[in-house]
Amino acid sequence: MNYSLKFAGLALVGLFSAGIAAAADLEVANPWVRGTVPAQKATGAFMQLSSKGGVSLVGVGSPAANIVEIHEMVMDNNVMKMRAVPRLEVEAGKVLELKPGSYHVMLIDLKKPLGKGEIVPITLRVEGKDKKLETVEIKAEVRDLTARTPAPAMEHKH
Repeated sequence: MNYSLKFAGLALVGLFSAGIAAAADLEVANPWVRGTVPAQKATGAFMQLSSKGGVSLVGVGSPAANIVEIHEMVMDNNVMKMRAVPRLEVEAGKVLELKPGSYHVMLIDLKKPLGKGEIVPITLRVEGKDKKLETVEIKAEVRDLTARTPAPAMEHKH
């Protein structure tokens, strides 16, 4: 038996269960999706993105919705407006937080309501500094529809 492969597999399982995915020089932490009510057809997905060398998020997709876009919220004449953006820069060594009221992934024309505890697969399309395109697959847990921030980390004391 190849123990190094077995260990690598266990390490990946641990990585994903901790809410972190890494590939294409992109690390994704704490991905989550806001739950919906039965007739609701759109919701947002949120997460923290970081990169050692700097990358661009150039596309998103999910089987949970017919349309998936990168969005930003902006103030325009004292009115908060949401708009799609073609790309998002993840600067080297900095965390870009996709959060309510700011940048986020918009899931539009949902195929079904999303309930707390469900898992939504999301594909992030990333362009590296070398212009090479790669994909990062993540799994985002659906949180209560009133959620505004990621769930707090569990406190651990000895």
